[in-house]
Amino acid sequence: MAEGGLGDHLSLWLILPFAGMLLSVAILPLVADAWFSRHRSQAIVAAVFGAPVVVYILAVWGEAGLESVLTTAEDYVSFIILLGALFTIAGGICLLGNLLGTPRSNVTFLLIGAVLANVVGTTGAAMILIRPVLRANSERTRRAHVVVFLIFIVCNLGGLLTPLGDPPLFLGFLNGISFTWTFRLAPQWLLVNALLLVIFYAVDRYHYRREPPSALVEDVLDYVPLRIIGKVNLLLLGGVVACVALSPQLAHLGEAVHVPFLRDLLLVALAVVSLRFVPREARRCNEFAWKPILEVAILFAGIFASMLPVLEILRARGSELGLTAPWQFYWATGGLSAFLDNAPSYLTMGSAAQGFLGLPEFSGLMSSTVNGAVGWSPAAFLAAVSCGAVMMGAISYIGNAPNFMVRSIAEHHGVKMPHFFAYMGYSVVVLLPVFALVTLVFFV
Repeated sequence: MAEGGLGDHLSLWLILPFAGMLLSVAILPLVADAWFSRHRSQAIVAAVFGAPVVVYILAVWGEAGLESVLTTAEDYVSFIILLGALFTIAGGICLLGNLLGTPRSNVTFLLIGAVLANVVGTTGAAMILIRPVLRANSERTRRAHVVVFLIFIVCNLGGLLTPLGDPPLFLGFLNGISFTWTFRLAPQWLLVNALLLVIFYAVDRYHYRREPPSALVEDVLDYVPLRIIGKVNLLLLGGVVACVALSPQLAHLGEAVHVPFLRDLLLVALAVVSLRFVPREARRCNEFAWKPILEVAILFAGIFASMLPVLEILRARGSELGLTAPWQFYWATGGLSAFLDNAPSYLTMGSAAQGFLGLPEFSGLMSSTVNGAVGWSPAAFLAAVSCGAVMMGAISYIGNAPNFMVRSIAEHHGVKMPHFFAYMGYSVVVLLPVFALVTLVFFV
């Protein structure tokens, strides 16, 4: 290979498979849902866009290509193992009961979800809370807005504080961002979630006051206190948090005892313990099924494979995009996240920031030292990319995997959810002004 990194020599045409993969994930559920919902069809799409890229990189770029493929494969396996462990363990926690569907109860659910998302992930928090929320509001005639705000907060905005919270942040963790770095996004987390909770409370009070009296009486008569089934899984979730937080120490320990991938093995062990030794009543209560996590595993295999040359190109030539300020990276990342998927959007724009700043390693984005040439520290760009990916995945149903899952569960329980563009109407009215304020406060 000539001088320079792999990304300096890859053709821009290699971006097309990645674009095709993301467009397929965004469009096929809307135009060919019956076909695309099958795992076999998803595997075909992933193979069509991912396999040729891997074969090309290996065949043409030799040892450098092999190293890049192996690194990407390792990140993919770790990514799926973490999501699988969280999905499996959280699926064994069931909240039974039927609380009152009042604005106060609903805002409490959403606040708990915003915090819980940082421990069990946005998917886990949404799966734990969606059914209790639906039961609490089952007597109400106006309840679609409750599910919409649950998607906004629990499925997206809440998961900004830890790498466990949302898949994009875990990908950053796998690429060298420390576990505690995301804690410094607490001001952004507090602002967006506080604003959304206040807006939701006002909207829910408006609708609650227009409920027929008979619905409110029935709601009171059906009240049943909450109780938790599968409490042991709470301890296992603590084990997952410990495994991820102690990843560097586990890596050194694994090398010392000649056990590679020790963290991933421990995560698998925690998931197995949850499946084998925790009573299954909670999973039956949650209507637990493997389909969602299998779908994620299949589609992200294609995304990781097709994304490989894109990341290499952006690391080498990120300065050519014309993005020069954190606010531009915030909206560029968010725009991709809203209509494609927030995890690859994070890595794509993070790599672009890395290339723009001329950083040899992705972890260099954590630096708080101001770059005199651009007037901002690398950390400002990382914060913008992180916030854009996590927050703006809420703009559409296809921005983050839990969005569609929650919508499907709500419709299964008889909630008439807004269609794709009606949901985006909520986003335009509620979310975009909040994101504009975030821009003014933090990124300009």
